[in-house]
Formats: sequence, structure tokens, C-alpha cells
Amino acid sequence: MKKLIVFAFIGFLAQLIDGALGMAYGVTSSSLLLAFSIAPAVASASVHLSEVVTTAASGVSHIKFGNVDKKIVYKLIIPGSVGAFLGATFLSNIPGEIAKPYVSIFLLLLGVYVLFRFLFNYKPAVNNGQSPLTKKQAIPLGFIAGFMDATGGGGWGPIATPVLLSKNGMDARKVVGTVDTSEFAIAVSASVGFFISLGWSDVNWFWVIALVIGGVIAAPIAAWFVQKVHPQLMGVLVGGFIIFVNSRTLLITWIENSSVYPYLYSFLLISWFIAIVFTFIKISGKKFTLLKTIVHKNTGNVAD
Repeated sequence: MKKLIVFAFIGFLAQLIDGALGMAYGVTSSSLLLAFSIAPAVASASVHLSEVVTTAASGVSHIKFGNVDKKIVYKLIIPGSVGAFLGATFLSNIPGEIAKPYVSIFLLLLGVYVLFRFLFNYKPAVNNGQSPLTKKQAIPLGFIAGFMDATGGGGWGPIATPVLLSKNGMDARKVVGTVDTSEFAIAVSASVGFFISLGWSDVNWFWVIALVIGGVIAAPIAAWFVQKVHPQLMGVLVGGFIIFVNSRTLLITWIENSSVYPYLYSFLLISWFIAIVFTFIKISGKKFTLLKTIVHKNTGNVAD
């Protein structure tokens, strides 16, 4: 019973982060499972299986709260599913760690762009009826993100979320909801691929069920949070998270002196915190100015 509660909490925490920021369910849950000395292959299979249910719950929740661009979901799920299936079946023996640092550099740069764009050059998304993501752009994005998700143990959210956020006209809230909703198809395809190539003999269904319970509880909470947070603040939160996660990957890969890690992590976290506070102040100032204008206008009407 104690293990059930622990693993359910892991699933809850992982889905809360993923549902709120559009990424990191696999990274969070796998890292925590590995901390309990669970074999990497078993942890990966358990996480992918649990994602089938948690992503479905997350997608339903995001749709309910209006956080989803269905046109983009339809464009991403087919190439994403193909990439995930191929990665899980035919290409699962290729070490994803080789490409991981180079992908992290690209994502780190995207994270910096996303952070500065929402911090200093934020413009509310305008719905003109046209999708900011074309089919030609969706095919490689979906395929690469799905492939990396299956072979590297995570990649759908970390790749798809920053790329979509970098597109003009994309609302941060809908980016998170769209990525989370489309991930259901990727999780199903990857799970089918693992079943064909590896079988389920190594899967501990107790852990899967525990992760699912926690994830299903967290899904509506995360979707509600995304719906309530200001899009500009959401963009800064996601951008900072992208920078932090990919900086960690690059540090572990290329810097052997682990004694410098705490200082670099502290610098990144403090900078991210300052950016969040600065954004909150900007949003509060705009709201105060708007409120002052409304009060002044109403006072003027009463006087007339």
C-alpha cells in the first residue's frame, strides 16, 4: 500500500508538471522511478503504458477548458504516431543519447527565444481563422518529436511545445493543451511498437496502475491551472522550464566537474524567478491601468 501511494504521487507530480507546462511527464516520472533503483527498460515501458491513460485524461480535461487547437492536433498526430511507432519497433536499439545533446542545444535556443518573446515582446494571439502551423511544418515536427519520444525516453512535449510557442499567433495556453492532447496518439503508437518488439513481460502492472491513478487525478487540475494563468506568464514559465531542462542535459553531457552544477542551477533558477516576478508586475500594472481607465470613464459618465 505504501508503494502504491508513492508511485501514485510520482504519477500525480509528473502529470501536474506535464499538464501545466506541456512537457516532462516522461522525464519526471522516469527520473523518479530510476531513483527507486528500477531498471531503465522497465521504467520506460511502465511510463509509456501509463501515458496512454494519463494523456487521454489530460486531453479530455484540456478540451473541456478550451485549451486545444484541434486543427493542429489533427496535423500532428499522424506524423507523430508514425515516428513513435518506428522509433519503438525498428529503431529502439539506436542509442538516443548520441543525438540528445545536439537536440538540447536547439531546444535551449528555442527556450531562450520563447522566454524573451513573452517577457519583452508579448502580443496577444489573434484568431484570424488560419492555423500558424502548416502541414509541411507539421509533418517533420510531428515525426521528429514522436521518434525522439520513443527512442530517447521523452521528446514529444520538449520538442513540440517550444516549436509551437515560437510561432506567431500561438496562444501559450493552447500550445500546452494541444501538445498534451495530441500526445495520446503518440503514447498509443509507442506502446504498440514496444509490444511488438519487446513484449510486456518486463512491465510491472502495479507501477503502471499507480502512475495512472496519480496522473488521472492531476490532469483536470493542470488543465484548470493553464486556463486560469495569463498567457504571457504561461509563456515565461514554459520558456524558463525549457531552458532549465536542456541546460541540465548539456551540463551532464559535457561538463564532468559536477561541483559547478549547483552554482549554474542556482543562477538559472534565480534568473527564471526574476523573469516570473517581472512578468507578474507587468501584468498587474496593465490590469491596474485598465481598471483605472474603466473607473475614470464610468465616473465621467456619471458626472455627465
